[in-house]
Amino acid sequence: MVQGDGMPREPILEIDKRYFVVKLHGELLEVDLKEGAKKELEDVVEAHPVLRESLGILFQTIVPLDVALHEIEAAKVDDKGRLKIIIPLRRDITIPLEADESRRVAEKLKELIPAAKLKEAERQAAMEEAEKTTRYKPREAV
Repeated sequence: MVQGDGMPREPILEIDKRYFVVKLHGELLEVDLKEGAKKELEDVVEAHPVLRESLGILFQTIVPLDVALHEIEAAKVDDKGRLKIIIPLRRDITIPLEADESRRVAEKLKELIPAAKLKEAERQAAMEEAEKTTRYKPREAV
């Protein structure tokens, strides 16, 4: 992720898995496939139908993924220890992490989401205010 000044921003939390990397920034959750992983993942899923339930979810619904934190309603750990991201108006996302990794990310998200929502609300209010002041006003007839 890049800051407003163009400098790269380090993630607050990063989890490096075999096929993907989860990066949590102050205002963004990123999930990226590693190079060559997509083809390898396709082959594994096709060769082992039992894996479709777990890896198939990853393959079909979340990779690659960037979600602004203000869009996230909640982050939970499911019965299998996977991280579940709940996003209104969009399909929920399940990230197959280890239970302890899921808990770490969920806890950090619970800290960061309120600030991201507040910042987005302030940005929206500023945009609306700017729009009001720059809107064309017709001249009154003399």
